[in-house]
Amino acid sequence: MFGPRIRRRGDRRCLSCQYRGAVRIEQLEYVAAVTRFGSLRRASEHLHLSQPALSEAISRLERELGVTLLDRYRSGARISRAGRELLQGMGDVLDAVERLRAAAHGQATTARTIRLGTVNAATATVLLPAIRDLRRSHPAAGVEVRNVQQDTIATGLAEGSLDLGLVNLLDGDDPPPEVIATPLLRGRPVVVMPAGHRLSSGDAVTVEQLREEPFVAMRAGYLMHRFAHRLFGAEAPAGWHTADGAEMGKLMVAQGLGLTLLPDYSVAGDPLERAGLLTSRPVAGDRTRLTLVVEHARRGQPPGVVRDLVAALLTHAGGVADEPETQPSG
Repeated sequence: MFGPRIRRRGDRRCLSCQYRGAVRIEQLEYVAAVTRFGSLRRASEHLHLSQPALSEAISRLERELGVTLLDRYRSGARISRAGRELLQGMGDVLDAVERLRAAAHGQATTARTIRLGTVNAATATVLLPAIRDLRRSHPAAGVEVRNVQQDTIATGLAEGSLDLGLVNLLDGDDPPPEVIATPLLRGRPVVVMPAGHRLSSGDAVTVEQLREEPFVAMRAGYLMHRFAHRLFGAEAPAGWHTADGAEMGKLMVAQGLGLTLLPDYSVAGDPLERAGLLTSRPVAGDRTRLTLVVEHARRGQPPGVVRDLVAALLTHAGGVADEPETQPSG
């Protein structure tokens, strides 16, 4: 399928000629780049190739395969449904080419970048140690960590622009049908506050006490945004700031801009908590349970280096199936 076509002797173009009908490795790399960067323009900038030349190369591949790989709009181009179904096969070919190149250069491991989307949960205690482990076992591999919202992670996994996703789930939430989710950590929502805050003297914080404080909410699209609105109902705190992700939220709390709600495993072991700048307390009377999961697309088998990163994540999470409730920090 991916080799040059052999022509009959009477054909003008022979095997030694340049065939327009042959699928070329760079064409597969072009489709992968558009999938990764989300548009022809950004992919062409990354590839240092003009956008018309990139579009024409992919169009030739579409004609050769007989499928539409990209849905083209005035606002840009995205991988089509047929393209998503072929992404695994294209990735396998590109992985095989990388292995061939590595063997040709006498390298023991294949250079590959794993694209991981995260909502920034358990970053310091699970994700970063797992990346360090991967570096030791796969020196040529890299990890591109993207801080994105949950829906964006699901879309990226489905389209092939992400290899893995780290997301939080509330009890009763189901992962999207096109992904497989492996539990890493179980915990509960906690109130995050500056160390020494007046509410840190108690064992828990009531919803009424929290309403009286300036609040740092996660932006819409994050699970903790949904949880905060469910907790407060129609009576939200008077002062309300918004952060794009847990890391910025913790920094805002450490700077005294308000309190926030996060999973306990996003706070315990965090550098700000270890430095004595943050502490946390459970919400009084709340029995909500949270689960941090690692997701990958259901199609095909992930490459070995991706599976090794999942194994490292499980190792540093403790291989949790039923983790005991985390005690409040401080």
